[in-house]
Amino acid sequence: MTETEQHTLDFVIDLIRKARETAVVRWRKGIDFQQKTSEINLVTDVDKGINASLESAIRERFPDHQVLAEETAEEVVWDLPVWMIDPLDGTTNYVHGFPAVGIIVAFWDGDEMTLGVTCDVVQNHCYSAIRGVGAWRDDERLAVSRTSSLRASLLATGFPYDRAETEDNNLAEFDYFIPKVQGIRRAGAASLDLAWLADGRLDGYWEQKLKPWDWAAGSILVEEAGGMFTDYDGNRWRPWMENAVGSNGLIHDALLEGIREARSRFTAG
Repeated sequence: MTETEQHTLDFVIDLIRKARETAVVRWRKGIDFQQKTSEINLVTDVDKGINASLESAIRERFPDHQVLAEETAEEVVWDLPVWMIDPLDGTTNYVHGFPAVGIIVAFWDGDEMTLGVTCDVVQNHCYSAIRGVGAWRDDERLAVSRTSSLRASLLATGFPYDRAETEDNNLAEFDYFIPKVQGIRRAGAASLDLAWLADGRLDGYWEQKLKPWDWAAGSILVEEAGGMFTDYDGNRWRPWMENAVGSNGLIHDALLEGIREARSRFTAG
């Protein structure tokens, strides 16, 4: 790791740990929340406060870079540097006191993700990755699992906010995989699903209709831990893509094949 990379990583980790302190102070304290695009898409004053503090600090340090933050989402040019921020991934969990909440900061250099940090707010772990250097949980190096069969795999997924309005809501894919694996978990925070995948606690993951910041840090965490992260067609993931598949690499083809089969059955209907 270069000195510049180390300084940048230290800067981001310091920011994200301070943001965690803000989130923890308000944890289970009767959070005020509002609806965003629907009754199940929520935002709190904690989301907005953390978003503002992270965005301000990053813009001050990197004035020539773009910032794409969930609560102040702007149009960006992807062939230029972009910082991505999700102040609270799992806001519904946060409102209910369900212990799966992440804070995300990641950097896209105009060509690929080169840095990603995810904080597990409740368990107080910091997952970080630098392109070509590796991935860590706090100070421990991460490595994906060695599970080589779908039958022995533990997967994670999620369902889109418009799941009640559209039939393309991941139920077809879920129904395909559930009898073929050891289990499927739905924690409600993609950032943590991917951190746990990088940490070898999960073997695979798939989801659709999320935003770039949801997957940004997790994509590099998984790859730097030795796994794979693509879209449903097997193309290497890019922030503008609307679906994603992550795995330890050993079951990736089986996941892609299952998704293709499930979606083929769905469209044949």
